[in-house]
Amino acid sequence: MANRTDPAAKSIRGTNPQNLVEKILRSKIYQNTYWKEQCFGLTAETLVDKAMELDHVGGTHGGNRKPTPFMCLVMKMLQIQPEKDIVVEFIKNEDYKYVRVLGAFYLRLTGTDSDVYLYLEPLYNDYRKLRRKTQDGQFSLTHVDEFIDELLTRDYSCDIALPRIKKRWNLESIGALEPRRSVLEDDFEEEEEKEEDEMDVDADDHEKEYRGRSPVRDRDRRRDSHRYRDRDRDYDRDYDRDYDRDRGRGRDRDRDRDRDRDRDRDRDRDRDRDRDRDRYRIREEKDYGRDREREGRERDRRDRDRGRWRSHSRSRSRSRERKDRDGDHRKRHARSPSPRRRGEEENGAREESKKKKEKKEKKDDGTDHPDPEIAEANRIRASLGLKPLKL
Repeated sequence: MANRTDPAAKSIRGTNPQNLVEKILRSKIYQNTYWKEQCFGLTAETLVDKAMELDHVGGTHGGNRKPTPFMCLVMKMLQIQPEKDIVVEFIKNEDYKYVRVLGAFYLRLTGTDSDVYLYLEPLYNDYRKLRRKTQDGQFSLTHVDEFIDELLTRDYSCDIALPRIKKRWNLESIGALEPRRSVLEDDFEEEEEKEEDEMDVDADDHEKEYRGRSPVRDRDRRRDSHRYRDRDRDYDRDYDRDYDRDRGRGRDRDRDRDRDRDRDRDRDRDRDRDRDRDRYRIREEKDYGRDREREGRERDRRDRDRGRWRSHSRSRSRSRERKDRDGDHRKRHARSPSPRRRGEEENGAREESKKKKEKKEKKDDGTDHPDPEIAEANRIRASLGLKPLKL
């Protein structure tokens, strides 16, 4: 309930007056301690007391962008929407400068274009100092007229986007505003009147002095003045003629110097262009030769690898064919053994197998034991058909 707009408030520029403040800043104001404690339940009458307690202006400050009391009061005025007469009284208040600035800021947000220029432009003559809190939390010095100029000429002020207003000359062209009249115009008119009075007094004195002069003395003075004027005119003419002649010579000299400089610049530019072209052509030729050499080396390597692979495969096939041929030749030309030799080989093999068997049996009966007593006992047990001792 405390953050809702007054039901009797009118929409400003087709929207809720509180929507003139961005949502992020509006939420920060609602969460601020000054808003909850000092702005709760304020009316148009009690708002004046809080405005008189202000000691600085500003939007937000600090790392978390805390709103200033000035911004909280602006939000409260948008919420309760005081009457136009009260806002005008705020602006016309000369005793409290921060009350005047608060009313001017609210009128800039909600007023019409003509009212903004009509009520804010007279504040250009207020040169009193103001304390302004910057975004880093420090205070800077400004003046009332500077703050008003910011409201009339810029799009942002105190971290709020100001509504767009028409230019003054457009309003003057349609008759909504009269041409601006400076406060200093009265002083200028007084100064002009004083100057005119002094000129009239000087003219009267000159006329009186002229009446008291002698005609002969005036004629001689006029003749001398004409003579001096003619002499000065001749001197000025000769001086101008010499000056024009020297100036023409200097102009011709400068023109020749500029022409030579342009010619030298063109020659240097052509030389640089030719040098760059030759350097680029040499670089292209080197790159082309280098590419040709690289392609030749790659082609030679591929041919070499292909030849090595062919020779290796050819040698492998030849060795395989040679082996097959030799194997077939041996099989074909191998000599078969004679029957006598075959019989002798069979007898030898039979005897060798018999010896191996006997040797194995000897080893099994334990007669070859290293201990002679055990070997003798095993021999006797073998003759009796008993198993050998196992020790």
